[in-house]
Amino acid sequence: MIKMALFLLSYLIGSISFSYLLTKILRNEDIREHGSGNAGATNTLRVLGKGPAIAVLLLDCLKGILVVSVVSWLTDSSVLAVISGLIAVIGHNYPVFYGFKGGKGVATAIGVFAAIAFIPSLLAGVIAIITIWVTRFVSLGSIVFLVLTPFIMLYKYDLPLDAVLASFCLSLVSLWKHRENMVRLWRGNERKI
Repeated sequence: MIKMALFLLSYLIGSISFSYLLTKILRNEDIREHGSGNAGATNTLRVLGKGPAIAVLLLDCLKGILVVSVVSWLTDSSVLAVISGLIAVIGHNYPVFYGFKGGKGVATAIGVFAAIAFIPSLLAGVIAIITIWVTRFVSLGSIVFLVLTPFIMLYKYDLPLDAVLASFCLSLVSLWKHRENMVRLWRGNERKI
């Protein structure tokens, strides 16, 4: 029963869309009707600019950190913490408060991974940032981060195998939301920042 309550809480926290809320506050508009139609930091950058985008990125990361921290504190289980983080990412991507149309979950995934395994997340994050800087493709950097982090956790971090496997599942959820970006990258018509 406690697990189900934690999973529900994780989903509800994940479902809070800071991109949507900030756009409503600043412009009284729905972010999903502009740019890529995505409720996330990158689209916020395109629609509202750097300041709001950084705020959305940090707040979405904080969702992941909060969920992992609360679940870890209450259960002392890294596996449950990662699963709860996965559920928060699902909440971000398919938010109950906004008709199940959200973002791609990268910033929330960053928060989850940073809270569960900081050094692997940092290493993958540095590589992802370099990828974005060199290519100017945020989507490619996001994909690099999502793919690398669980692998680094597997080989360079002391986590139970179940937690690492749950981390791979978390990455797959966000990678699924990037499938159109992957097609555009392959075809050479993905948008740069």
